[in-house]
Amino acid sequence: MALVTREELRILLERFQAGHSSLAEVLEAVQRAPVAHLEFAQVDWHRSLRKGFPEVILAERKLPAEVVAIARKIYQGSGRVLITRAGPDHQRALRRAFKRVRVHERARCAVLEKRPLPRFPGCVAVVSAGTSDLPVAEEAVVTLEAMGHCVLKITDVGVAGIHRLLARIGEIQAAHVVIVVAGMEGALPSVVAGLISRPLIAVPTSVGYGSHGGGWAALLGMLNSCGSGVTVVNIDNGFGAGYAAAQINQALAEAAAGARREGNG
Repeated sequence: MALVTREELRILLERFQAGHSSLAEVLEAVQRAPVAHLEFAQVDWHRSLRKGFPEVILAERKLPAEVVAIARKIYQGSGRVLITRAGPDHQRALRRAFKRVRVHERARCAVLEKRPLPRFPGCVAVVSAGTSDLPVAEEAVVTLEAMGHCVLKITDVGVAGIHRLLARIGEIQAAHVVIVVAGMEGALPSVVAGLISRPLIAVPTSVGYGSHGGGWAALLGMLNSCGSGVTVVNIDNGFGAGYAAAQINQALAEAAAGARREGNG
């Protein structure tokens, strides 16, 4: 089987360094085919090696049997799978196929893992404006937790009652990265950005009355934010926000660990 995780590569290189593996063995392992072929999919087994986390399955528009087959291949290679946009039929199929699967119905996600990842230091705050925004916020939360990050969830603190946000602002300021999820006019990220010094990822949702355009009003409002440092993902893209926040928090953790090693050296 091809190398599929950084841990496997680390072990192989340590064996080579200790003289227990040859250069030819290392080259052969690295060059083995990184793709598992299915009739309807090409599963990228090297995603963990390149990105630090396995390929994520978008279940939407896939047949339940296809999602199960892809999940089984990824699980075989990496021991963990994140499935997003899983509808009721996908969820039932996953529960039948895997005893260890955890289904998050509100987030429309499922997680399958042999063991949880060690937690990175630091915390990502996921702040949502209203209860109607929670499905998107929860998608970000599940993504972050599956990738090994601690999450602070702060809900229902939209600008219609700004005192609710101000009561939690100290907790938000202490986070390493902040995700803000809002629909309607999408004002909450601008307000939060003016109160914190952390990276902020804004997520517009397709929530609102009348001519909100399926989230376009919130998207355009966030893209035109007067708050400095606001980065915006697509409408309802909690997964994209969670993945980006995980990469930022992981980079911060690795930089801190590198600084400690240099200081001890």
